[in-house]
Amino acid sequence: MAGRKRKLKSLAETITNSNRKASKTKKEKLDLQTWSDLPAELLELIVSTLTLRDNIRVSVVCKRWHSAAISVRVVNQSPLLMYFPRFGDLYEFYDPSQRKIYSLELPELTGSRICYTKDGWLLLYRPRSHRVFFFNPFTRKIIKVPRFELTYQIVAFSCAPTSASCILFTVKHISPTVVAISTCRPGEREWTTVNFQNRLPFVSSIWNKLVFCNGLFYCLSLTGWLGVFNPEERTWSVLAVPPPKCPENFFAKNWWKGKFMAEHEGNILVIYTCSSENPIIFKLDQTNMVWEEMMTLDGLTLFASFLSSHSRIDLPGIMRNSVYFSKVRFYGRCCISYSLDSCRYHPRKECHDWGEQDPFKKIWIEAPQDFSTLNW
Repeated sequence: MAGRKRKLKSLAETITNSNRKASKTKKEKLDLQTWSDLPAELLELIVSTLTLRDNIRVSVVCKRWHSAAISVRVVNQSPLLMYFPRFGDLYEFYDPSQRKIYSLELPELTGSRICYTKDGWLLLYRPRSHRVFFFNPFTRKIIKVPRFELTYQIVAFSCAPTSASCILFTVKHISPTVVAISTCRPGEREWTTVNFQNRLPFVSSIWNKLVFCNGLFYCLSLTGWLGVFNPEERTWSVLAVPPPKCPENFFAKNWWKGKFMAEHEGNILVIYTCSSENPIIFKLDQTNMVWEEMMTLDGLTLFASFLSSHSRIDLPGIMRNSVYFSKVRFYGRCCISYSLDSCRYHPRKECHDWGEQDPFKKIWIEAPQDFSTLNW
């Protein structure tokens, strides 16, 4: 009888140990599955929040993680919206892709106003001293150019001032048939100014738009005519291209302030906005010399601000085929944008009267890749 009890006890212990081992094995498998067997959608969502550097690190863990990292990797960094403060030296930079605000103390900019941005560089002007200079807020490097009085005109530059091909350009209205064009290269001692005759009426003002594309400066006038300056041949002409056609209600109060111009891969793009209507985007058909309305941007993203605008590809899916404007709402949580996919603004029911905006207080600037590692 006692032997039978011992056998039953031994059998019970064996069963208990087997169950414990099975539970332990099952638990170990579950522990292993916690990360390696995550659903693809959840894995992509997690990886999409990482910086570019961390995304690359994750991609070498295993094949599944590599696929997930590649699928959401942002090759291009979106521009940052830079705010110029009313007082003090604290400048804010808004990242629309992460919806984050970064701050930098930039005492070097005291007493200056913004003129243009390109390739991560600011072009600035001090009205009191007529000092013109380049400044890179990410490297804190300053490059001075000769003094020049900028009154009621805008100014642009072709590429980073560290390049030998960099040239500054500005156009000033003299009369409906005459403009004064001034140019200067970093390192030169003075600006060169030449007057040009216009075959077509061209009204130049602070509300004109400038872009450099295919070796040429394009200037969109107040009334929608396009002037072209060739810095190598030093020639100026107003293209015989009628201004883009917009509905009558686009020409309301301050309508000239709601225009933006950008370039992308050799194409000139113009954005017309109206507070009560959806924006209209035109592309210059340089073969037939007409403006064509664009119903899609084919995945391109435009960043529009008064003094300079930019274009980007390979941004997060939600940002593609959209225009991001230089206005942020809800305490920095949302940048006003317009989607050509849904044909509406985000967020809804926002006022888009650009005539109420100060053109010298906000501008998009191209940031270095993975700029979040900088000493903010």
